[in-house]
Amino acid sequence: MDDPRVIGADSQEESGSSLTAPAQHADEIFLEGPRSRFDELITLLRVVTDFLRGFRVLHFVGPCVTVFGSARVTADSPYYDLARRMGSAIAGLGFTVMTGGGPGIMEAANRGAKEVNGRSVGCGIQLPHEQRNNAYLDRSVTMHYFFVRKALLVKYSYAFVVLPGGAGTLDEFFEALTLIQTGKIKNFPIVIMGTDYWKGLIEFIRKMPDSGTISRSDLDLIYATDSVDEAIAHIRRKAIEPFGLKLVRRLRHTMPWLGERGLPVPD
Repeated sequence: MDDPRVIGADSQEESGSSLTAPAQHADEIFLEGPRSRFDELITLLRVVTDFLRGFRVLHFVGPCVTVFGSARVTADSPYYDLARRMGSAIAGLGFTVMTGGGPGIMEAANRGAKEVNGRSVGCGIQLPHEQRNNAYLDRSVTMHYFFVRKALLVKYSYAFVVLPGGAGTLDEFFEALTLIQTGKIKNFPIVIMGTDYWKGLIEFIRKMPDSGTISRSDLDLIYATDSVDEAIAHIRRKAIEPFGLKLVRRLRHTMPWLGERGLPVPD
């Protein structure tokens, strides 16, 4: 019988060193299992570098609302129009609109923010075959690690808007929901939009308290609507008023000699 330790060693050699592997394969290397001490150290340094790059760009964007949704939605979709209108409305509240920086729903939300002279940022991910940044970003940063990107999309936001999407959107939605449910972040609102698309998921979540897997009060953590006005009223009630947020006119001071760049302030 083959020794599994030998098989693991062969696999490690085939994938190459953390020092020489392309950046787009950073997640694959990190997740493939134990490696040499040197490779693990290099991976750790790459993770730290990813966070530092994200901190340097996003520290100066002001309070955000993050919009999650599919990169595959086209501009003629009603969901694109909904995301675009929602991006404009979020910017109208004084928030910076943050997305994953890509096309589809993300582009629509960023586009909506820019159309009303709002602030728009993206936190993207480097992949072998996708994704490109959309054209409506004041600032963007591209990460190598998915888990770093998810942490940053949550870190700077006071509310989350979930529009139709695939596995990545589900991952981001439940990440935010779990962090709120467990008290790791404040009780920020989560708004689900495109209720026809999410109908099965919403019904499933509403049945979960019957099995005792979540508390019935956890259902209050999400708010489902297709109305931009209702969504904005909910965000105002659950995010702006409880935390005393005010319209940002002056953002944090930047230090250009550190490569820091601020965002334009709305008129």
